[in-house]
Amino acid sequence: MSIAKLYNKLSPFQRVIVALLLGIATGIFVGEPAGQLEILGNVYISLLQMTVLPYVLVSIIGGLGRLDSNMATTIGTRAVKIILAVWLAVMCTLLFLPLAYPNWQTGGFFSSSMITEPTTFNFIKLYIPSNIFSSLSETVVPAVVLFSLLMGIALINVKNKETLLILTTNVGDSLMKVASYVTKLAPLGIFAISASAAGTLEVEELGRLQVFLWVYITAAALLAFVLLPLLIHWATPFTYREVLSTAGEAMITAIATGSVLVVLPMIIDRSKELLAKHKMECEETDSTVDVLVPTAYSFPNSGTLLGLGFVLFSAWYVGTPLGIEQYLAFVTMGALTAFGKMAIAIPFLLDFFDLPADQFQLYLLGSVVTARFAVGLAALHGFVITLLVASAVIKKMKWHRFFQAIGVHLGVTFSVMIVVGLLLKSLIPYKYEGVQTFESLRAMSPIVERVPYQSLQPLTANELTQPRLDIILERGNIRIGYFNASLPYAFKNNDNQIVGFDIELMNEFAKDLGVKVALIRIDNIKDEAKLLENGSIDITIGGKIITPLRALKVAFSDSYTHHSAGLLIHDAKRDDFADLYDIQELKDFNLGIGKSKYYQEAVKEYFPNAKLIEVSNIRHFLKGKHADVDALIYSTEAGSAWAMLYPNFSAIVPKGMKLKAPVGFTLPKGQADYVAFINTWLKLKKDNGFQDKVYNYWILGENPKAKRPRWSVMKDVLGWL
Repeated sequence: MSIAKLYNKLSPFQRVIVALLLGIATGIFVGEPAGQLEILGNVYISLLQMTVLPYVLVSIIGGLGRLDSNMATTIGTRAVKIILAVWLAVMCTLLFLPLAYPNWQTGGFFSSSMITEPTTFNFIKLYIPSNIFSSLSETVVPAVVLFSLLMGIALINVKNKETLLILTTNVGDSLMKVASYVTKLAPLGIFAISASAAGTLEVEELGRLQVFLWVYITAAALLAFVLLPLLIHWATPFTYREVLSTAGEAMITAIATGSVLVVLPMIIDRSKELLAKHKMECEETDSTVDVLVPTAYSFPNSGTLLGLGFVLFSAWYVGTPLGIEQYLAFVTMGALTAFGKMAIAIPFLLDFFDLPADQFQLYLLGSVVTARFAVGLAALHGFVITLLVASAVIKKMKWHRFFQAIGVHLGVTFSVMIVVGLLLKSLIPYKYEGVQTFESLRAMSPIVERVPYQSLQPLTANELTQPRLDIILERGNIRIGYFNASLPYAFKNNDNQIVGFDIELMNEFAKDLGVKVALIRIDNIKDEAKLLENGSIDITIGGKIITPLRALKVAFSDSYTHHSAGLLIHDAKRDDFADLYDIQELKDFNLGIGKSKYYQEAVKEYFPNAKLIEVSNIRHFLKGKHADVDALIYSTEAGSAWAMLYPNFSAIVPKGMKLKAPVGFTLPKGQADYVAFINTWLKLKKDNGFQDKVYNYWILGENPKAKRPRWSVMKDVLGWL
């Protein structure tokens, strides 16, 4: 049998599974070159998103417009209450999912997103469609949904609306056909996405994805076997067994075909049979079923909403879990963006919460599994909502039992997620490697020859009268002073080499001058000015900030970077200090700070109620020797490096805090030509991009040398590359 005939015999679901397996196998075989297939994956994603918003527009307008006013009022009021309550129950379920994510130690380099102002919740732009065409082009899903709802409600009382309804039906059907054409490309798209992911993702990343899948499956089971059937069992005359046995056929069919649309007639038929069995069939309930099933199909269901849990997973995955203060925005934004299906909702929410956009491809990789659970849940959701609303229309629904069932479900979910979290942590192997990652950093460029420096050697009286730059050139080396605990500017790596951001700059400076390097550790910053003045050292480095008092004793180069002020804080207190306003409301708050009086005054403006406690040694704070200090004000760039070594701590920038301190090299007083030369050199290195490369390497952690090439069969087994 030919491959083409075998392919044609496969169902669409089987084709996708085969494509997934082939993609993973290709990624493992080829390795990193398979990442080039990401382009095809992005094309497929764009095609998926192409028809979603127009379909939402016409389907909601047409679905609501078909109702008459009396029926709409009766059914609508009860349906809105029930649907909103179920939505809220599902969204609250999602908020418990992070309880199951293992509390693995994490740490990472500084990210510019830490000092980027978070997206503000602009209610008017998000929800009020002042220009519907603009909202459509900018993919503002909530605004499109609101416009569609208002248009659909207005259409209910419009005369001669049949033409428009036919138009919405035809447009909707056309869009569905276009979507079906795109669906035929699913095997190719899934192959490209899975091959790219398998070829480029690290083993640790794939391990984390399985965390999402296990948690998702557990949550889907809770919704399918606890929440939805329990709502029917407790609040209506129908039994738990009746609901699951009657809905089972539709659920299995939906899972097999991957579509809820094909089982809508089955949901209508089985719902009416169940109503007749309990002698609840009448004109009101029949109308409810006929209208609600196709209309509710256009609205988010439990399966769709459950997919939004990926946003919470993504936040945990990248090490910046959503704070409690962001949950309200997640619930409201999630429910509304779900109208646009996951192809629109997930990218929108990732952007809204400042999460990496490429996480969506990880979602698509997992969706090969989760999509089947989602359509099964959607079919059950259609049964449950229809039967609840039909019961409510004839006043055979017990509202207090309805809310009790939701409460029981949330209690069960809370307990189950804690247990699942413990199981995942014990069953999935994970080892924190942040310390090794940081300490294994090597110099970017070949190291200039270094001169051993055993003891301080001040310049002679005659030499002190000469320009310092001439002395350096004549001597053939530059004496560089550095301070202890200057991560990531100057520190010892696991090869016992002194490396770092400033060391990299000085290495380049010495290479450009054609001199060697002598590194001298300074234990006390009070000695700095004297050592510079007498010539024992020529320059000091270490990411030290420029202050007025220091400028009285030494000269500074132009600033070559900045410190972004933030808090270094224990992970357990992270949520408590996320917002500047909340911190300012604290009554008893001890804030650790360095000895700079200049910046102490600036910090007092941000934290007027805080008691400032001087902390001279950051290691003492991280090792718990300052138990009375709640948080340490510190450079976020440097604090992120320390947090990699002490992963129980995090470097954060509280929302609303905007304080920066310039960083410069420290030079001897009275050496204007030397200072001018350094400044000219810094400008040249900034203009040619070298400073940016060094910053990206040492501060942002963009370190290709530290990343090992992905293992692949083609390279490591067959030796073809």
